[in-house]
Amino acid sequence: ALDSQLMLILAAIVTVYIVLGVLYESYIHPVTILSTLPSAGMGALLALILGGEDLSVVAIIGIVLLIGIVKKNAIMMVDFAIEATRQGRSSFDAIHEACRLRFRPIMMTTMAALLGAMPLAFGFGDGSEMRRPLGIAIVGGLVMSQLLTLYTTPVVYLYLDRLRLWFERRRNAGRLLLETR
Repeated sequence: ALDSQLMLILAAIVTVYIVLGVLYESYIHPVTILSTLPSAGMGALLALILGGEDLSVVAIIGIVLLIGIVKKNAIMMVDFAIEATRQGRSSFDAIHEACRLRFRPIMMTTMAALLGAMPLAFGFGDGSEMRRPLGIAIVGGLVMSQLLTLYTTPVVYLYLDRLRLWFERRRNAGRLLLETR
């Protein structure tokens, strides 16, 4: 059953990239949002190792759930920053304000998901051995991603936005060169 799970996760990531690319009309900003996923995956895998659980189908379901939860945090920051830059603010000021204003909603939704997964991770009783990997993967992924992505997402956004501006300048310079000929 685990043979096709890697393809499932890759298909989910590609689908998210395409949807975000269409939403933001950009090739760059979806990469910023997807840059949050490795920390969540590593957190889930480390939590499973520390919890003594195997990477089962149920744990992989938890990792797929993490894709949705963790990318939501980055979307909240990046979406706000993109809108602020469209209104004329610098990329640095836009992402700084996005982090400041979106910190509380990000923490609230992450804590709700984290506390909702705690009974799965630490529960006992009938069938708990089946649900435990799901809870452990969600809790570990959320903790790790929350610790890292609040710092890394703004940095990745700034670097990739600079890359986007560089590409735009090159494209515009090429157009000007063609027009002058």
